[in-house]
Formats: sequence, C-alpha cells, structure tokens
Amino acid sequence: MRLAIKLKQCEFSLVRYVPDPVKNEFVNIGVLLRGADDDRKGSGDMLVRVTRDWGRVRCVDPDADLGLLESLESDLRQRLEESEDGGTSALKQLRESLSNGLQLSETKGCLAENLAAEMDSLMRLYVERRKREAISRKSGRVAIYGAMRTQFERAGVWDLMRKRIAAADYTSPGDPLRLDCGYRPNGVVRMFHAVSLEGDLEMAKVLAFSIQGLREGVRRVEQADLELTAIVEPLGAWAEKPPRKMRAKGEVERVLDSDRAAGYKFARETMERENIRVMTTVDLVRIAETARLELRV
Repeated sequence: MRLAIKLKQCEFSLVRYVPDPVKNEFVNIGVLLRGADDDRKGSGDMLVRVTRDWGRVRCVDPDADLGLLESLESDLRQRLEESEDGGTSALKQLRESLSNGLQLSETKGCLAENLAAEMDSLMRLYVERRKREAISRKSGRVAIYGAMRTQFERAGVWDLMRKRIAAADYTSPGDPLRLDCGYRPNGVVRMFHAVSLEGDLEMAKVLAFSIQGLREGVRRVEQADLELTAIVEPLGAWAEKPPRKMRAKGEVERVLDSDRAAGYKFARETMERENIRVMTTVDLVRIAETARLELRV
C-alpha cells in the first residue's frame, strides 16, 4: 500500500546580482523560500540561502565586491527576523530596500514535501553551476574566506559575528580596509581576515602597516585590546606545484618553488613581526571551536 505524501504549497523568489541595471543583465545568486500560507506566522518558516560559488558573478563583473555578497545571506535573514510580517509585506520591504545591484525576482509557486529539501532543489535548478561548469577549483582568498565561513557556521557562531568591519571606524575617515569578521569576548576584540599568500602578498604588507592604528583605535573606541588573525593557505598547498607547462624543466621548477616559498615566508614574517597572529586553514576547526566556547553557543 502506497502512502500519500502531503505536499505543501510554497512560494519562492530568486536573489539576483545586477551589475548594470541599464542592460538588465543579472546572475541568480540565492533563493528566498516560504510556505504560501505563512503570512500569519512570521518569518520562522522562511528560508534564505545565497551561493558560495562566485564564478558566474566574476564572469559578468570582475570588480564585484565579493565580501559584501558573502555577507548578504546573514543580512537578509536578519531583516526577515526583524520584520513583523514574514510574508508578502516583508518581501515588499526587501524589494524596496535592496540596492540597484541586488534585486528579487517575481514570486513563483511550487509544491514541496519540506522546505529544506525544496531549497536544495531550487538552488541546484536556478543558482548553482552544473558540475561541468564548476571544474576549476576555487583558490586564493575566495577559497580561504569560504573555508573560514564554513567552519564558523558549523560552530554556530557565524551569525553572531560582525562582518566586513570597517577599519575607518578605528583609524581615519576614508580608510578603505575592511576586515572579514570578528567578535568580542570579554576584554579583547578578535578579528579575522583571509589573506592569500599565493596571489596577494601585498595584503600582508597592508595589514602590517595598518595594525598599529587599528590597535590604538580599538582601545579608544572599544576600551579593549585587538587580536588580529590572518588566515592563510598552508605553504604545501601551492608552493610545490608550479604550472603544469613548466614541469618538464626541472631547473626552472626549482627556481619557481624557491621564489614562491620565499614570498610566503616574507609575508608571514612581515605580519608576525607586527604581532599579527598568522594561522592556516588547517587551524580553522580549532579557531571556530574557541569562538563557540567564548560566545557560549
């Protein structure tokens, strides 16, 4: 005897990144999903998910602010939680408040056995790239930031942390530096920033140059000490793997490896000399567990 599965009427909207509103070109980057009868229930039955694969966004807009887009999911969830009505009026408010670069599509209906499974299906259908498109492995700062966010999410602390912390709040107006995330346990402010020593050695120098002003500003504004941690990739993740086309030339390979290792060592020492804590993605599980304990999650 086959049991009948009761399907729930749902509604969803797509979150779109629109780099040029005049051309009306867009990339689907997320989904908002809710039960169709949830207007009276608040936002508890509304799900929000934003992609972590920014390949398509970078194709249409190489200068896209990926840090801002990474923080979008938490921002949307917070707005819905703070709204008095998790249904039509909440979506209307979001449509009116989002910038021109971010839009919500028209609402569409669907049937679902449960919202979580339907969200997975909608993300695969409308947002995520097919496997053939996603052959290239994420690398550099994007990969480090993604790994950091994943571990903080698994520890249940990501939504409790500040994101894209403006250095200008502590240094001087106009300072463009933004730190990825942070939190404050007791008398210390902990901040974390993803730094790729494979592709952006300059960021190590930027942090080393900025840290003294940041520390002084945090003491003045927060009456607390600052601990800044740079999250980098392990040296072995890339320094011993020169481009494939060079592998037949052993002497050139050794020179490339030596140069890359020297750059990695220089960047680490530059930051550590200024008492910036440097840890690798291998340490993220331990870092996230410490945050969980300190935030008492």
